[in-house]
Amino acid sequence: MTAQQAASPRVRATWRIPLVTASLVAACLGCAGPSRAVVESPPPGAAVGTAASTTTAATCADTVFDAMTEPQRIGQLFMGGIAAAQPDRSQIRVLQENHVGSVFLAGRSTAGTAATRNLVDGLQAGADTVAGRPVRLLVATDQEGGQVQVLSGPGFSKIPRALVQGTWSPDVLRSRAQQWAGELKSAGVDLNLAPVADVVPASLGTANAPIGRYGRQFGFTPATVTVHSDAFLKGSAQAGVLATLKHFPGLGRVTGNTDTTAGVTDTETGTGSASIEPFRSGIKAGAPFVMVSLATYSKIDPHHQAVFSTPVIQGMLRTTLGFKGVVISDDLGNAVAVKAVPPGNRAVDFLKAGGDLVLTVNPSLVPTMANAVRTRTAQDEAFARHVDQSVHRILSAKAQEGLLSCG
Repeated sequence: MTAQQAASPRVRATWRIPLVTASLVAACLGCAGPSRAVVESPPPGAAVGTAASTTTAATCADTVFDAMTEPQRIGQLFMGGIAAAQPDRSQIRVLQENHVGSVFLAGRSTAGTAATRNLVDGLQAGADTVAGRPVRLLVATDQEGGQVQVLSGPGFSKIPRALVQGTWSPDVLRSRAQQWAGELKSAGVDLNLAPVADVVPASLGTANAPIGRYGRQFGFTPATVTVHSDAFLKGSAQAGVLATLKHFPGLGRVTGNTDTTAGVTDTETGTGSASIEPFRSGIKAGAPFVMVSLATYSKIDPHHQAVFSTPVIQGMLRTTLGFKGVVISDDLGNAVAVKAVPPGNRAVDFLKAGGDLVLTVNPSLVPTMANAVRTRTAQDEAFARHVDQSVHRILSAKAQEGLLSCG
């Protein structure tokens, strides 16, 4: 518990043990706190709601934001990893103590939809309460298909790799994606970190370590990837699950894998490259989330990795492509690509560049990251305003998913 929480008479902690296998510790914090003047942020994306519903979501987000303490707001900026098969109780406690607003189900689980829902319900029991109302967790996972499918077992389909999905008609893929997203919804998962919108040239193929090696791409041309990533997005939206275009501005032209390799650089992709088209089309279609890669793009910003690059996030993604939704980082916890950057700097630099939601598969880094963000917020008013806008975007996405209660 932070000093601010302990000092506030409006904050109380109620600990209980939800009835789930992992014996999760749950914390409820009823609180309210002062707010800063902010610039109202646009809704996350047309694919997840009508104009009326997004307006209502934004209003609800405003209400919740105004009632939050500063630590609670900062906690909304983080997504921490939790093992989908055997959650670690101490890691869950770290996330709860830091008011982390989103969790990522990582690893592999063959438990099926019912058991996963039981786990998620236990996690949700520990979500913060603001002004007497729950602010439910945004629960995410990786459910692309092929070797990248976290959740399986009874109730979950076996999803083929994207290279196979790309041989189907867009209508068939949209229907299948709706089915897969429905399975996630039944398991309590709100956000899928898919589809992959990266274009791997046929000449590179499996030599592309992060994508081509595993057949994670829908095809080898921008046209094929565009129509199929759009179909995946539409199917997900029809099932009420948020989807994520990744890994902007594309990992199709690199050889190194940022998860396991430092200094991965794309020397070909520029602001006008055809490989950007799947992202452009998906954003136009209303993609609610976009994930930014950890590679460096020498023709766009040779001095910063994309995840820390203002030209990539604010310039290309926000201004040129007009993306108004939630910008999420690739893993800033365990990825070798960012190991040389201190954890606190990873979070601050991503947010400073225009990002919204810090993903760390390693939840033990959250306290350091959150403290760094809190310190920078107190010192830099422009940074503080951006943080508030990011929290609004995340809360708006939650409201559209029914994870906030304002009625």
